Amino acid sequence: MTRDEEDAILRRYAAGEISWHALRERGFDSYRDVLGGLGALGLRPPIAPMDGPNLAARQRARAVIRAALTAGRG
Repeated sequence: MTRDEEDAILRRYAAGEISWHALRERGFDSYRDVLGGLGALGLRPPIAPMDGPNLAARQRARAVIRAALTAGRG
């Protein structure tokens, strides 16, 4: 796969058009490489929608992280 093809796939991933599973099928073996590629393109990983069966657990985890970050500023 060429660099341009990799960049195009990473752009689709950042836009939420394809999943991590789809990236792996296309030859991306390390999420670290995905994050590095996104960073080089000035992109961020997609954010999962706040719905579904794990919503409550995700909200609790976000609250814990937010509290830890707030405590670190004080």
